Amino acid sequence: MQLNPEQQRAVETTEGPLLIIAGAGSGKTRVLTERLGKIITEGLAVPHETLVVTFTNKAAAELRRRVEERVGGRQFFPWLGTFHSMCLKLLRIDGDKLGLDRNFTIYDTEDQLSVVKEALGALNLNTKEVNPKAILSQISAAKQELLTPERFAVTAKGYAQELAADIYRHYQANLVRNSAVDFDDLLFYGVRLLKEHEEVRLKYATQFKYVMVDEYQDTNQAQYLLVKYLSSVHKNICVVGDDDQGIYSWRGATIRNILEFEIDFHPATVIKLEQNYRSTKKILQASHNIISGVTSRKGKELWTDNTDGENVTIYNALDEKEESYWVVEQIESLIQKNVDPEEMAVLYRMNAQSRMIEEVLVKAGIPYRIVGSVRFYERKEIKDAMAYLKLVYNPADTVALLRIINIPTRKIGAKTIKDLLAKATAMQMNAIDYLLTYNEKLAPALKNFAELVQKLYDYANEHTVNQLLTFMLTESGYTKMLADGTEDGRQRQSNLEELINVTAKYSEMSPQASLQAFLEEAALIEDQGRSRSAGQSRNYAGDEAAELPQVTLMTIHAAKGLEFSHVFIIGAEEGIFPHSRAFINPAELDEERRLAYVAITRAKARVYLIYANSRSVFGRQSSSIPSRFLSEIDQDIVDYKSYTSSGYRDPIITENDFGGDWSNIYSNQRSLGNKGRSAVKPSGTFAVNAGDRVVHQQFGKGTVISIDEDTVLISFDREGKKEMATEYAQLQPI
Repeated sequence: MQLNPEQQRAVETTEGPLLIIAGAGSGKTRVLTERLGKIITEGLAVPHETLVVTFTNKAAAELRRRVEERVGGRQFFPWLGTFHSMCLKLLRIDGDKLGLDRNFTIYDTEDQLSVVKEALGALNLNTKEVNPKAILSQISAAKQELLTPERFAVTAKGYAQELAADIYRHYQANLVRNSAVDFDDLLFYGVRLLKEHEEVRLKYATQFKYVMVDEYQDTNQAQYLLVKYLSSVHKNICVVGDDDQGIYSWRGATIRNILEFEIDFHPATVIKLEQNYRSTKKILQASHNIISGVTSRKGKELWTDNTDGENVTIYNALDEKEESYWVVEQIESLIQKNVDPEEMAVLYRMNAQSRMIEEVLVKAGIPYRIVGSVRFYERKEIKDAMAYLKLVYNPADTVALLRIINIPTRKIGAKTIKDLLAKATAMQMNAIDYLLTYNEKLAPALKNFAELVQKLYDYANEHTVNQLLTFMLTESGYTKMLADGTEDGRQRQSNLEELINVTAKYSEMSPQASLQAFLEEAALIEDQGRSRSAGQSRNYAGDEAAELPQVTLMTIHAAKGLEFSHVFIIGAEEGIFPHSRAFINPAELDEERRLAYVAITRAKARVYLIYANSRSVFGRQSSSIPSRFLSEIDQDIVDYKSYTSSGYRDPIITENDFGGDWSNIYSNQRSLGNKGRSAVKPSGTFAVNAGDRVVHQQFGKGTVISIDEDTVLISFDREGKKEMATEYAQLQPI
């Protein structure tokens, strides 16, 4: 591929500050490769005189590989890597000037939490009063803003921040005593080193004749200062990014860095890469319709020599279940047309949205992978909640007991648990029966746990699994544990809310039966999911044990930088996408628009946007409003479809099962039951007959089997057979 004129200009502009605004799919990696290759091959600098910063190790490895190919052989680029790897090198070499031991260790998250807990102990606090993860999140945010414990204490507002500042002081002192740093310290100390020691700053700024930074829209304050200091001598600073793809403010990224580059590095050259090599014209048009609503942006409009392509599909689903079934039906249809599953992706705003799609893909036998997360039933908080429910159902389940006996933390240590199991075994009892039988003789921590278990047992006798799950999350302290103010805590809580939604369909069963049915179904789905991921699928020909292509599921954040032929974006509703936080904050709404832009521009051939009329929230159906983004897309490039006209089919049944003729399904169904009887709404506005396809607001689509004087029997696609009073069935014919 030859460089286009703007790409060529970006490669040739080697001197002075340069801002390259690189739109989605515009070939920015090619430009970085060619620019660095030119600098090396033309002798403008040798590799160790260049600093090239990427945001991931994967991106660094890919760029290194391409540049080595470009310059005709292996070259050693010691300063090509992430910001953190660059700062680590600086501190290993010159960190002693800050009093750092050159052999310092780097603490991971688990180590950091241990240090926070030590600080809590020093302040006579405990984890029941203060959440260590929430404190660690505040400390991390302070370090990203380059705030020392002392400065953080001065700026702290309210008791919570003042407490965090006090803990931060103890936390940092502990790190110093242990000759350790955390991940944020790498940047924090790196900036301090360059700021406070001019001789060090001049040494590196003189060495680096050319500085290049990828994904500049994702930089924070510390990273901005590092770039500024290290390019201060030669001033050959080139940053590449796209303000329209700035989606990480929640991680400390500052969109201001790219928007104000020309002010910070005056005078600067600005080059816009607007030719897109990935998507069709209609996909780019849709993305521009939405991103143009951002209040402050550099301003560009992607264009392409690619074809007009297919219209954007906007699908109106009945609910989240029907949404998932329709998406999987489209995936099946594409597979039958020989589209590679690797070229399909389902994107969502929140991790919890993957659960229903996963379930339907498993039922349909379609292999899938989840990027940036784990399968729904394998997520820690889900496994914890399931362990509680398993223990209520089966007190002898020691595996479940061991998982949750100290979650949330109850100060029940390994020795206490070992002694408990030994005593129970000696009495020929399971551990739970022992706890409940000898309650009065237990240590306080075990006694409290036994009282919780008894509460759960008593509650489970009178309430369904849906009510039990909600009760358990509150009584155990699990919900409180997750309410730590962190993004991780919010994501985990969303996953548990989705689990509550799953259990809602068992609400009409007896308490014991509902718990048993849910645990059995969840176990089957989990087991099928594992076997599918291992390549067991009836939808593919050939050796079933072979590695099979997979559909990709991921959040929109995780999809950045990737591309697929067909992209399904689910949950396009107000409060989900855009997220409800955006309703009161214009800056948040701008970021949601950028997320939509990122999502749509992942697609090469087709984009499908799906919204539902209602969604289950805490087990109850709530009405939904279509996302504002949908109405902003030019109507002449949109195909609208809905559950009332889609000819929806259960994806568990393939065309091969009926000789490739879908009409056989309906003719077989119409042969059932009585003919000519009608199920009439009270208004009398329509009638349905045995064999007709219908939609019910709660249970979705189904086929009428039979009708008698007062009732109608329907076989629902997802919920099985249900008998209803004709007067109140509220059915809509398809």
